[in-house]
Amino acid sequence: MARDSDYLLIDISNSYAKFAFASTRRVSAPARIATSKLSSSVVVGFLAQRTVRKVVVSSVVPAKNSAISNAAKKKANVLWLDWKLKLGVGIDYPQPQSIGADRLANAAAVAELYGFPAIVVDFGTAVTFDIVSERRTYAGGVIAPGLEAMTNFLYQRTALLPRLSLKEPRRAVGKSTIEAMLSGAVFGYRGLVREILARIRAEQFRRKKVYVVATGGYARLIAGRLPEIGVIRPHLTLEGLRIVANLND
Repeated sequence: MARDSDYLLIDISNSYAKFAFASTRRVSAPARIATSKLSSSVVVGFLAQRTVRKVVVSSVVPAKNSAISNAAKKKANVLWLDWKLKLGVGIDYPQPQSIGADRLANAAAVAELYGFPAIVVDFGTAVTFDIVSERRTYAGGVIAPGLEAMTNFLYQRTALLPRLSLKEPRRAVGKSTIEAMLSGAVFGYRGLVREILARIRAEQFRRKKVYVVATGGYARLIAGRLPEIGVIRPHLTLEGLRIVANLND
């Protein structure tokens, strides 16, 4: 017999869709599939595992939304995260409808779990930096190419450079093509993150305490050795979905 959960949380990004069951207080260990393989039958499979009151979705891939709607019919209500919901943060942004649902979830989560002002660095297909102001409002952010996107671009656009398996380089000066690429990717990417954080602090939070939280696929590799980042929370977006679901229950 299927167990009960309050929510099935679904975070659909450009590369992967993450699924997690959650109570009002806790998110269980998530499962991940390639977004290209997301279908109604996949969602039906998750819904068969447990009875849920609500399916809570953050999606930045509109073409996949019907897979959720079709699967959830008659089984559970669907809450689509957007700027019109109660988020626990205000929005200080000219076109709120253009803010990615995952970025709103991250802002909701960081304000509730850590405090504000805050910066969330999300290492996904793109790396996003999202700012929650001292007034607990979403104040904008920065979008840069993701680490995997950058390294895959090198592989696809050059005849001789290999595909990389990303890990910590042993040294800055590579003694092989792979070592040289690893150094450029990891050390170079840390430099990108450090510079953007420094600019955000100088513009927004000069001489103020700010919570800096990293999440997403490459957070541990890149942020783990950056003193500018205070906390790594791998599933912050899913926590944000849980928090927003509670606020809109």
